[in-house]
Amino acid sequence: MKRKTACFTGHREISPAHRLIINLRLSETIENLIEEGYSRFVAGGALGFDTLAAMTVLAMKKRYPYIRLALILPCRDQADRWSEHNQRIYAAIMARADEVIYTADRYVSGCMQIRNRRLVDESSVCIAYLNKSAGGTAYTVRYAEQQGLAVINLANGPVGRFAE
Repeated sequence: MKRKTACFTGHREISPAHRLIINLRLSETIENLIEEGYSRFVAGGALGFDTLAAMTVLAMKKRYPYIRLALILPCRDQADRWSEHNQRIYAAIMARADEVIYTADRYVSGCMQIRNRRLVDESSVCIAYLNKSAGGTAYTVRYAEQQGLAVINLANGPVGRFAE
């Protein structure tokens, strides 16, 4: 399954100026991976890029009904302090996901890193939105590279085998 699984990692903040282009690059990259045989996509359920990625996969299920969205979440109370609007989006994504896996019952120190490592450990490709050298996204991308995953950074446009 790992060979046909791609994970997502990215920043919570996507500037309005970049949101449309990131969304287009994300859709194109996911479609390219589906055409290569990828059928399972895993997201960490955070705000921002994770949410955009999960919604994109769910939208693509209309065209590719066999693809699966798995949510690997750091804890059951991840969204408890989010706005009501974001909690509704989160609940809607969870309701449509094919798998929901929690790495902890409640927030504990390190649960985010455990989630990030599991995303990578279950994947062979990492689709990222990385434009900062520090933080959870940078940590996850470095870990993915150390584990030998192909990393596609959408902040720089499609790269690697997807470059034109």
